[in-house]
Amino acid sequence: MDTLLHILVSGLLIGIFVSAPMGPIGMLVIQRTLNKGRLPALFTGVGAALSDLTYSLLTGLGLSFITDFITANEMLLQIVGSVVLIAFAFYLFKKNPTIALRRPEDVPNSYWMDFATGFLFTFANPLILFFIIGLFARFNFILPEFRYYHYILGYASIFAGALTWWWVITFFVNKVRSHFNMRSLWIFNRIIAGILALMAIYGLYSGVAEYLNLPAI
Repeated sequence: MDTLLHILVSGLLIGIFVSAPMGPIGMLVIQRTLNKGRLPALFTGVGAALSDLTYSLLTGLGLSFITDFITANEMLLQIVGSVVLIAFAFYLFKKNPTIALRRPEDVPNSYWMDFATGFLFTFANPLILFFIIGLFARFNFILPEFRYYHYILGYASIFAGALTWWWVITFFVNKVRSHFNMRSLWIFNRIIAGILALMAIYGLYSGVAEYLNLPAI
């Protein structure tokens, strides 16, 4: 029973800690909560949580051929992810905020697109793999005496922890959504776009710099 409780608590904490850093996906979830509502933002968070779970499975199950591929192509994945993020930041910068102020039933939503962008933006950051390895070691998440049901509970807990984080974030951001008018949404969109662009440019430079042996920032 103590082992199951340890796995449950550890899994929840790992899921929360992996999701908590407010990187591009966090900014995207906040922006979508304010612009499109809580449900599209939650689908984005579900996509991010599934990506975190995928990396956790790769780490825990020891799929070395996949982790080796990710490690070997870390620079390429970082460059491609940064380019996609720059393109999204440009789209967000040019986005018309009046669309976001329409009634919910008037705004066409593609929850699959929200889910896909959440998954891909998170998966495009292979550095999270090393973060998860560190968390697994810190919480003694993988032990020789673990059986299959321990792992099922553990990975389900990681996914639940990540989902809990995004549920909390969208809940609180949605509470202040009514205080945003068209101009404030326009300003917020551009601020978020600028932050995403800076993150993406830094990631792009880091990937290219490592490839060309340029000095890091």
